[in-house]
Amino acid sequence: MSTTDIARNGDAVAPQRAAAAEAVPEQPRYSREVTLFTMLSVLLVMLLASLDQTIVGTALPRIIADLKGFDRYTWVTTAYLLTSTVMIPIYGKLSDIFGRKPIMIIALTIFLVGSALSGISQDMTQLIIFRGFQGLGAGGLMSLAIAIIGDLFSPRERARWQGVTGAVFGLAFILGPTAGGWITDNFSWRWVFYVNLPLGVIALAVLGFLMPTLYKPSKGTKIDYIGAGLLIVGVVPLLLGFSWAGSQYAWNSPQVIGLFIGAAVGLVAFVTYEMYLERTNRQPTIEPSLFRNPIFTVTVLVTMLSSVALIGSIYYIPLFLQAVVGVSATNSGSTLTPLMLTAIVMSIFSGLLVARLGKYKMIALVGSFIAILGAATLLRLGVHSTNLDVILSMLVLGLGIGTSLSLYTLVVQNALPTKIGQASAGLTFFRQIGSTTGLAALGAVFNSTYPTAFAKALPASVQATVPAQVLAIFHASPQILLSPTQLAQVHASFQAFGPGGEQLFQGILGAVKVGVADSLHGVFLFGLGISVLSTIILFFLKEIPLRGGPRQTAAMAPEAALSAEIPSKDAAEESTEVLMPMD
Repeated sequence: MSTTDIARNGDAVAPQRAAAAEAVPEQPRYSREVTLFTMLSVLLVMLLASLDQTIVGTALPRIIADLKGFDRYTWVTTAYLLTSTVMIPIYGKLSDIFGRKPIMIIALTIFLVGSALSGISQDMTQLIIFRGFQGLGAGGLMSLAIAIIGDLFSPRERARWQGVTGAVFGLAFILGPTAGGWITDNFSWRWVFYVNLPLGVIALAVLGFLMPTLYKPSKGTKIDYIGAGLLIVGVVPLLLGFSWAGSQYAWNSPQVIGLFIGAAVGLVAFVTYEMYLERTNRQPTIEPSLFRNPIFTVTVLVTMLSSVALIGSIYYIPLFLQAVVGVSATNSGSTLTPLMLTAIVMSIFSGLLVARLGKYKMIALVGSFIAILGAATLLRLGVHSTNLDVILSMLVLGLGIGTSLSLYTLVVQNALPTKIGQASAGLTFFRQIGSTTGLAALGAVFNSTYPTAFAKALPASVQATVPAQVLAIFHASPQILLSPTQLAQVHASFQAFGPGGEQLFQGILGAVKVGVADSLHGVFLFGLGISVLSTIILFFLKEIPLRGGPRQTAAMAPEAALSAEIPSKDAAEESTEVLMPMD
């Protein structure tokens, strides 16, 4: 067959070309020692990124007491959230252009410098600025770590590591609060930032000297500065709006509405500009064509919805335990241990199962149905529930959540093997957006139902006796139950009136617990609905057998073999990226 005939039939054999690429057996590209050391450093980076959020949260009360800035309390977290989120897709695209290794080293260096600066902060303004700077590096740590794993292993091999990477998330949630409290009590709150430095330097050294390049940087590409700027303009007000709505400002306040309008304008401009770049064969930050891949689109939707259920569990189950069951706030760091332990076990098991079967859809569906069952068990929790009741619910929910901790990253990497960096970063980015918006939505459900539930549960004798300004302390929110010092002060003021005062106080406390339990029932019901919707969407997920399996050495179709021998220019570039040994 002539070259002309091959070119004429190029469109016809294009689908087989992809099949041929997948049929080529993938051999280990690096020595066991290089792979092991690279993976250890990558897992250490993932642990640093995951721990930083949980460990700092525990130390925040001590930080506020030392730096005197309670009015800017939330900004310590918000600044980090904003900068880390907007940088996720930018890092993903940069790593596709310049390679994973240099971009990861840059991100980790920025993160470590930000950690050191945060530790030496002398006031709240400095801490907020330095936490924002730290977030600029943190945005690349998780997404790039996931992309590096995608480069090191074929999807079939990658599934075996899925359990380990998922376990890192669970381990961070278990160790973070406890480690943060221990470091703060025995050393100083500043060490919750300094502790990143020795671990980070070790990871940096391994990445610099032992990690292979993994990726040939593209030539003749340009950074999409305008697109990155428009992304920041759109995402920052969106996250601020969801972070402030219902807490700092009302949902219908001019501030929140203005932020959402600004976000809409920025995001529309971003999408329009990115579509223009793609049409003109340039390099957009997030390629809109990614969403033409049904696997990517479905996975993004499922991931965003699943993150709502996860964040609801992490945030509101401890609230139920402290406010209703009466678990001490001192032990709040360990309340989610049962959920995270079962999540770790299920993450490891599902990873091994995916690696063995080479398929993922049925495993994802089973995990999703278990998550629905776990969410349903939360609905039975009430004012008379015990700690054991909550633990049983967490055990079931953890089994469902554990399946999805890393599975969906594997799915998009398998579907988009030539765009691993961008696909991994995109999924991480939308997961973060889902967590932020989900927390705001669940908070709106709770805040809108609690005052009514509290007033309904309040005994008439208490309403007639206790002054309205005192009841207002409990009516606005149950926050006082989470502050032992403030609660003790109010309790002491009631005890001053003798047995009658104690009875009134217990009546108010009982109403608060009923109000919290009823409001959380609405929150858990909302989470159950989200889990059901996520499962319905999951049925539309297309399954592509994972590459790298032992049976993928079957003979290629004649057309696919021919197209593999004389590929088009685009196919040759893709094949080089996916199949050839990398520097």
